[in-house]
Amino acid sequence: MDRPKVPLAQLHAFVVLAEELHFGHAADRLGIAQPPLSQQIRRLEDKVGHALFSRAPGRVELTPAGRELLPAARTALAELAGGLAAARAVGDGRAGRVRLGFAASLALTVLPALLGAYRERVPRVRVELHEMTTAPQLAALRERRIDVGLLREPPEGGEPGLAFATVLREPFVAVLPAAHPLAAGRTVRLADLAGSPFVLLPREQGPGLYDRIVDVCRAAGFTPEVGQHAVEWQTVCALVGAGLGVSLAPAGIRRLRLRGVAFRGVTPGDARTDVAVAWRADDRNPLVTNLLNTLTASGTGTGAGTSTGALAETGAGAVAGTGAGARAAPVGGAAPGSSVSGACPGAPAAPAAPP
Repeated sequence: MDRPKVPLAQLHAFVVLAEELHFGHAADRLGIAQPPLSQQIRRLEDKVGHALFSRAPGRVELTPAGRELLPAARTALAELAGGLAAARAVGDGRAGRVRLGFAASLALTVLPALLGAYRERVPRVRVELHEMTTAPQLAALRERRIDVGLLREPPEGGEPGLAFATVLREPFVAVLPAAHPLAAGRTVRLADLAGSPFVLLPREQGPGLYDRIVDVCRAAGFTPEVGQHAVEWQTVCALVGAGLGVSLAPAGIRRLRLRGVAFRGVTPGDARTDVAVAWRADDRNPLVTNLLNTLTASGTGTGAGTSTGALAETGAGAVAGTGAGARAAPVGGAAPGSSVSGACPGAPAAPAAPP
């Protein structure tokens, strides 16, 4: 079937005249004179091959052909109007789909507040969630399988083509078997964990977080002896509860409340793990801009750490960095192959987590 070549102006003129059944009134609605209206109708009738209106002095009526065409013409105009509105909404970042990768532990802290705020801000946008650790998120961003990543400990020095901003600095807690002698106190000296086997995530799944935990232990005077690995923090805690060792975990993990597991604050208490948002530096998708700005507008303090206010809502993108060499990284504005990291100051600190 050949695609009909009918100008939209002709269809619109036909529908308006069918509703008014008066050339003068229809011309007024269309904002044109009667002769151009008559010409548009006659050209449409030529394409149909039949008269669409019967004309008599003081009276205009639809012919059977006109009555048959009217519903299809109305549908075509309505669908086009809907399509144009949908395209504008997607172009404005008010509709469409955004793919968000996230570390599983962030479902206990940052993620729920972000999703709630984003849904309230742009209710017609569908967020497609992908649970994955840091290294797979970085790969998925590079391969364009996700649009934004929420991850722990972004790679030091950044990644070519990706931009990063720290949104939360979360303290560590000691994860102990409930019967462990150190669980009797409210806090644990990091140095007292020396000699205990550790249960940690595999380094290849999140090298930044793994190395951060090792560095924290080394700063306390020992190198942790890793006896077991587990991909998920829930499994790590379950293995600790089974007596296979101890661990250091982000403070939000204690919300798991597993039987047989004790979570205790650590001293010194200045050790933190960074939660960062990552996106492609050349991404001009307004849905990504909205999501980054929502991180700022909603705040990410959850009682488990300190919100850094890393993303500044500018309408053009997000600020990613305040330290030496840091610079503004508007979405779509960073140079290809560049990477930006850091955090912006100025956001209020979240309340301290309970013991």
